[in-house]
Amino acid sequence: MASVNSLASTLQQQLADALTAALPDAGTADPLLRRSDRADFQANGILALAKKLKGNPRELAAQVTAALPASDLIKDIEVSGPGFLNITLSDRSIIETLAARAADGEGRGVPYSSAVGTTVIDYAQPNVAKEMHVGHLRSAVIGDAMVQILEFTGESVVRRHHIGDWGTQFGMLIQYLIEHPAELDHEGGKADGEAAMSSLNRLYKASRVLFDSDEEFKARSRDRVVALQAGEAETLAMWQRFVDESKIYFYSVFDKLDMEISDPDIVGESGYNDMLEETCRILEETGVAVRSEGALCVFFDDVLGPDGNKVPLIVKKTNGGYGYAATDLSAIRDRVRNLKADTLLYVVDVRQSLHFKMVFETARRAGWLTEDVKAHQLAFGTVLGKDGKPFKTREGVTVKLEDLLDEAVERATAVVREKAGKVGLTEEEIVENGRYVGIGAVKYADLSTSAVRDYKFDLDQMVSLHGDTSVYLQYAYARIRSILRKAGDAKPVAHPELELAPAERALGLHLDRFAEVLSEVAAGYEPHKLAAYLYQLASHLTTFYDQCQVLSDENPAEVVENRLFLVELTARTLHQGMALLGIRTPERL
Repeated sequence: MASVNSLASTLQQQLADALTAALPDAGTADPLLRRSDRADFQANGILALAKKLKGNPRELAAQVTAALPASDLIKDIEVSGPGFLNITLSDRSIIETLAARAADGEGRGVPYSSAVGTTVIDYAQPNVAKEMHVGHLRSAVIGDAMVQILEFTGESVVRRHHIGDWGTQFGMLIQYLIEHPAELDHEGGKADGEAAMSSLNRLYKASRVLFDSDEEFKARSRDRVVALQAGEAETLAMWQRFVDESKIYFYSVFDKLDMEISDPDIVGESGYNDMLEETCRILEETGVAVRSEGALCVFFDDVLGPDGNKVPLIVKKTNGGYGYAATDLSAIRDRVRNLKADTLLYVVDVRQSLHFKMVFETARRAGWLTEDVKAHQLAFGTVLGKDGKPFKTREGVTVKLEDLLDEAVERATAVVREKAGKVGLTEEEIVENGRYVGIGAVKYADLSTSAVRDYKFDLDQMVSLHGDTSVYLQYAYARIRSILRKAGDAKPVAHPELELAPAERALGLHLDRFAEVLSEVAAGYEPHKLAAYLYQLASHLTTFYDQCQVLSDENPAEVVENRLFLVELTARTLHQGMALLGIRTPERL
């Protein structure tokens, strides 16, 4: 694909060349270009260069300005203060650059990243036989957005849902199922997610009551754990029933979240069982892990407990059982060796930060993470209620994810229905749009907050048509689609020869930033910056509508065409940007 350079990258290159031409002694120098309120851009790099070359910054700035090639790019350049360059671009260059992007065959207009590799993203880690709650929401939403964004920039992405499908609690569950074999049967043979979860819940509660009250059942359950770990056939078959039943439920929740999930992406804790012993052996033989009070541990100089003693990462417990660390380290070995990952990205609660810091450091010491392979925890904060406390029901129970999503869709459908008459939506469209607006609202509220910060879950605010919400962006998109439908014979055509009104320039310059924002979001794993960009785009569009009528008989045809071109590219950018956040943009709203 022919890459389309943004205005910023073209200007950066021209300034860098002019610096080298005017100041050969400077070597390769960075003009330090940034967006500016005083002009379109400001270049601040000459000040540092003047210090280095012991010259007068204003004189150097004049030399650099004189060395810039004559082109259509720059309309005006002014030296201000101690050698800053304030640069205003020509209207022609703005429209020509946007036209080149719009004409790109794939409709991307965004170059692929030059440094692509393979990233394994570990996200949405639900537990078998347990309901997904609001804590799983952030991992799923942030992880899915990063999958979309990285793939869009050309990265090869491997999804991994590291589900909790192993551990001592399965002894109790399997033993109960063996003694009550009909507990997971379904009337009519087929189960939906709700039915699957309700039978798993019932079985979990009943087996827990029995385990706590009946010593003989407790003993049988413990024997069953041993049988499970030894891979005994009947026990494994029963364990598989729990996994399959839970998947019916997981898939129904992911479907509500409008996310794709497939069997090969699900590699739970059990997927690394065969590697655990070898992982521990390698760590012990290389001296990375040592025996301490019968357990296999890794120690760190900077991880100390309240008593000042070192707190270890326990890889193998005193009783011979494996800790989470053994599974996580085995997963790293598998992802680097077999999946050929350059980057391991973990979308995990910030409260797990110390665990992952220790796991990554252990993997480095063992040589599984090298200079060429980086591991990064995309840590996220807690979901809070309106009262600013962790989000719970009135009874103090963690909120079920499904209930929350259903309520969001219900609220959003009411908002859509209120406006539906004006646009003539059918009942089917109201229901579909209600789902897109409700789920979009939940995702956007999460993604528009920096991941590591806690955020308040306030449905009234989320489905509001005003302020920084996904509904505001979805309406901006639908409004453009409505204008394009009403345009009749007038088509979007770029006219670089026209002079632009201030609101047209501002919209055009912001549209041009899409590629650079995406590359920043992908490099720093910061989807909130894409959400912020899209909200600003919709705000520029609102100002544009206020100041520049698109369809007007009073305007010459080329002005109408140019404005249609600007709004059509805005719609494409909104649609593409929202899709990367996992949010749909209905055509009519």
